[in-house]
Amino acid sequence: MNIKEATTRIEDLSKELNLYNHQYYIENVSEVSDFEYDQRLKELQDLEEKFPELAYPNSPTKRVGGDITKKFNTVKHEYPMLSLSNSYSEEEIIEWENRVKKLVHGQVNYVCELKYDGVAIGIRYENGALVQAITRGDGTQGEDVSANVKTIRTIPLHLKGNYPDLFEIRGEIFFPLESFSSLNKTREENGEELFANPRNSASGTLKMQDSKVVAERGLDCFLYGVYGTDLPAEGHYNSVLNAGEWGFKIPTPQKKYLKKTDSIEGIMEFIHYWDEKRADLPFEIDGVVIKVDDYSQQEELGNTAKSPRWAIAYKFKTEQASADLEAVTYQVGRTGAVTPVANLSPVALGGTIVRRASLYNEDQINKLDLHENDVVYVEKGGEIIPKIVAVDLTQRAESAKKVEFISVCPECDSKLQRLEGEAHHYCPNDLGCPPQITGRIIHFISRKAMDIEGIGAETVEQLFSEGLIHNSAGLYTLTFDQIAGLERMGDKSANNLLKGLEESKKIPFERVLFALGIRHVGETVAKKIAKALKNIDAIKAATFDELIAIDEVGEKIAISIQQHFLQEENNQIVAGLKTAGLQFEIVEKELDSAVLQGKSIVVSGVFQTLSRKELKEAIEANGGKNVGSISSKTTFIVAGDNMGPAKLEKAEKLGVEILSEADFIKLIKGE
Repeated sequence: MNIKEATTRIEDLSKELNLYNHQYYIENVSEVSDFEYDQRLKELQDLEEKFPELAYPNSPTKRVGGDITKKFNTVKHEYPMLSLSNSYSEEEIIEWENRVKKLVHGQVNYVCELKYDGVAIGIRYENGALVQAITRGDGTQGEDVSANVKTIRTIPLHLKGNYPDLFEIRGEIFFPLESFSSLNKTREENGEELFANPRNSASGTLKMQDSKVVAERGLDCFLYGVYGTDLPAEGHYNSVLNAGEWGFKIPTPQKKYLKKTDSIEGIMEFIHYWDEKRADLPFEIDGVVIKVDDYSQQEELGNTAKSPRWAIAYKFKTEQASADLEAVTYQVGRTGAVTPVANLSPVALGGTIVRRASLYNEDQINKLDLHENDVVYVEKGGEIIPKIVAVDLTQRAESAKKVEFISVCPECDSKLQRLEGEAHHYCPNDLGCPPQITGRIIHFISRKAMDIEGIGAETVEQLFSEGLIHNSAGLYTLTFDQIAGLERMGDKSANNLLKGLEESKKIPFERVLFALGIRHVGETVAKKIAKALKNIDAIKAATFDELIAIDEVGEKIAISIQQHFLQEENNQIVAGLKTAGLQFEIVEKELDSAVLQGKSIVVSGVFQTLSRKELKEAIEANGGKNVGSISSKTTFIVAGDNMGPAKLEKAEKLGVEILSEADFIKLIKGE
């Protein structure tokens, strides 16, 4: 494929993928299967790799992330990002509405919206393309998080319809409850601290340096505040509807997320409706926002130093209920972390019946000064798992005993340990404590690890209780007769399980490493370690300094890895898995030579003898590293015909050597 053909194909694929993305994430329809979408995306990625000079800054490939941000630049807001005045009473909303009517001329219309519990964002578009995304910051200036925002699939990279040439749109980035719950489940499986609530997690995710991780987390966004000098609408309500026509995910009137009214009665109706229905939403809100609709009236009302006079937020009271504390029990996770759980008398909260609430750790029990049979207040605001926030001291019996954190494991009676700097107590008997053993095996078979079909948590528990397995390696010694003979199993289930185990032997090394369940070694860190050290033997033999030299591996992770392999049983498990045929090294081609070892090389232009793909393969086959852009760290450029003038100018400015195709071929041949 020549450069002209590639230009046309990249343009066509980008348009197709942008259309499919909008249909799926905004309109909830799909013209193509996931497989077809992925195939087109893969083709576009391959073309952009082959012709990097043709890649669009807002290519659909940006959705999967991969950009690394070392520092978020601070940018001044063109329009200050003011915060809203908050109200907690309906009387204050009535007073605000009366004040507005006295200060402006003519009929006043109001727009009612949900107050999303997320992170405010301002996104600038020029000629229909996303240019920059800025956080609120201090209201005057915020941080440029454009690379991360581009991974959020409900935010369009290119607009459609009759949009202004230049404008900014503002809204809220948030964590859908389903995505947040899934993230915490994964963290729990990895033995990591759970995130407290969706809002803080959304904020933390948006500031991550690796946009690929941001893309995997599933953030969402509603956009609704349009700012500019030449807007096609005269009021906020129509501006929101226009934004929907341009391709933005907006809060729609059809879902009752947006309402226009001319009366205080209409405002109150909106407040009362969502105070009752908010528990049914797939995302968190903490109130509603009321705005004067007409832009000229907004200008007439003006702003205070901190807030606009033309808008106000009504905040819901955090959902809370009282319940009797019946008992405190303790759960042991796969890493040995012991979590206290409050067992409560059943109470209705947030649309569900709550019977249990997390107490997190000993510090939380002490902070609450929790006593046996206390009457406690439970909240679910912003929390997936309900939590106890206070105790009703007026109902505490004088004879009530303080809740004391246990000193021995509830499963195996081992003495618990609490390491310095750790919030949790741990059971040290990781090789003999049943829930730790089964927890590690359940993690091993999980979707992001070995993804073994035909086996789930219940089957693992059953196999363990029957004495058929004692660790993950034991799965691969199971026989058909052993499995088929279990209760609720049969010939078909046994065959499916054995087939799943056989298929898992093809899983690449980085996922096998993650599946081992080494404490603090999550999915991303496992990939980094596998890529750096290549095989399990090198990881086991690595020194502390070698480990912390790997990207994203700190002292805690390095110590955890070394401690893991100091235990003989863990080494025996690896040996058993090796014998079973699992992948314990990165599969790499042998180098033709090491002549390019340690060299970073840019390929640019059109070539006569080799294709760009062949050139890049030759670079890697001789120990070099392909990079997409020119920097002071670039060793040299392999330049063909039609190398871009901007690249040439940058290379000359930085003093980067330029080789012709013929010179490069001579170099790798040793001539």
